[in-house]
Amino acid sequence: MSRRGKGGKELAKGEAKCHSEVHRDNIQRISKQEVHRIARRGKVKITSGLIYEGSYGVLKAFLENIIRDAVTYCEHAKRRTVTAMDVSNVKDARYTVSEDKEAYHIR
Repeated sequence: MSRRGKGGKELAKGEAKCHSEVHRDNIQRISKQEVHRIARRGKVKITSGLIYEGSYGVLKAFLENIIRDAVTYCEHAKRRTVTAMDVSNVKDARYTVSEDKEAYHIR
């Protein structure tokens, strides 16, 4: 008697599959506290209320560029899952720190 489980019995019966939702405009889920924390890492002491709305657009453009390049790395490797190594490779390829350790050069 083989112990294979129920994988072959229930999967191919033609049942309806659940489709995952496509979430749009997830940039609004980033809270003001998180934007403030990013600003504090950049040595900003006081943030105005208008900074948050502007920072959402900048952060969205930055993340779109990073994710697009990470997907390109993933497609080149013929994989369907973007790994942390893909994002790390994008960071290494696009953003380098100069010798004075204060300025970032974007390629």
